[in-house]
Amino acid sequence: MNAPDIRVEKGHAEPEEVAAITAILLARAAARPSPAETHRGRPKAGWRRLEREGGFRAPHSWH
Repeated sequence: MNAPDIRVEKGHAEPEEVAAITAILLARAAARPSPAETHRGRPKAGWRRLEREGGFRAPHSWH
């Protein structure tokens, strides 16, 4: 398990360039708000849960 954490897909990156992008990624990861702060729950789900629906609806009903 000696795989690198970052892989250069195209071209050649010097160690300084890899260090710079690593520092940027770590700074961005540290600056993200926690998921609990960003969650804005809806009062009602945006989809229907079919298991909570009535079993049969007549084709002529309005619902």
